[in-house]
Amino acid sequence: MDKFIVSARKYRPATFSTVIGQESITRTLKNSIGSGHLGQAYLFCGPRGVGKTTCARIFAKTINCQSLTAEVEACDQCASCQSFNASASFNVVELDAASNNSVDDIRQLIDQVRIPPQVGKYSVYIIDEVHMLSQQAFNAFLKTLEEPPKHAIFILATTEKHKILPTILSRCQIFDFNRIKIDDIVKHIGHVAQQEDISIEPEALNVIATKASGGLRDALSIFDQIVSFSGKTVTYQSTIENLNVLDYEYFFRMTDYFLASDYASALVTFDEILNKGFDDRNFLLGLCSHFRDLLVSKDVKTLPLLEVSESTKNHYAEQAKKCPTEFLFAALDMAQKFDEKYKESNNKRLHIELALLQLCNILKKKLM
Repeated sequence: MDKFIVSARKYRPATFSTVIGQESITRTLKNSIGSGHLGQAYLFCGPRGVGKTTCARIFAKTINCQSLTAEVEACDQCASCQSFNASASFNVVELDAASNNSVDDIRQLIDQVRIPPQVGKYSVYIIDEVHMLSQQAFNAFLKTLEEPPKHAIFILATTEKHKILPTILSRCQIFDFNRIKIDDIVKHIGHVAQQEDISIEPEALNVIATKASGGLRDALSIFDQIVSFSGKTVTYQSTIENLNVLDYEYFFRMTDYFLASDYASALVTFDEILNKGFDDRNFLLGLCSHFRDLLVSKDVKTLPLLEVSESTKNHYAEQAKKCPTEFLFAALDMAQKFDEKYKESNNKRLHIELALLQLCNILKKKLM
């Protein structure tokens, strides 16, 4: 049996053109390589799983490539590229600052920096989670970062830029990585599923992308988890069951009850949700999001802000027609206020039930 490789590793981008959702950063890096204007230190910062270390590795591989393509991409044929692909390149050194954060670790790195590369022009030092370095380690590193040898380039990666000393920041070119858009994640996971010969429903793709919160690596890990659970056919139902996500249908039903002032059905449905093991706070937050999505469905200009599948989009459009704009404003404001007071409540269930009763009463008050 072949050894399984997780999707995040198997489909990790190997060139700038295959990096997802960071076009402005990859374009800038390619331009700097093409023009030969390379900095001595770079800082890649942003949320986890958005491509910081991946871009650092691609950059390190590309600047040492002996035969760059016309698109300023690594050729994958030269000795430098082949040694990099085989994880045998002496030109690229990766250090995890989370576990190597002492002064001694940095001194060893500084000693290593003095040695010129055997193959290629540059030695690239990628320091991941650089914010974990101690104050003393930062100070020891500062002089080398300020005046490194000509062959040395540093790439620092972090999820917490605010923890890095200003003196370090001032010596780096800073690149802020964005969270990956849901549409981009959906397209990429869809492509991976196609490559793996897995059938997956569009609604399931959207649930995975939403759950990943902008991290492509997280999305691929969730995808692997769902495939292990569902096999070669991934449905929306199996996805929400595995991820313990509340079905959109519950929120559509609840909104219909609010519009009809049917408090009895709303309370019974809420009880059903709790009996299925869903968290009451998450339900309240989901309700806030649902009102927000209905509101953006009311206008063609704001429709692109709705990040759901096409069939769900149509469902939102249908229900949005039934909802007066004043109702949605009032419902969103009310649900948000109940969420703010949730922690203070001694009886959480009663607190949310009161919210449901008041939501059922919005249109009733207007008619009186």
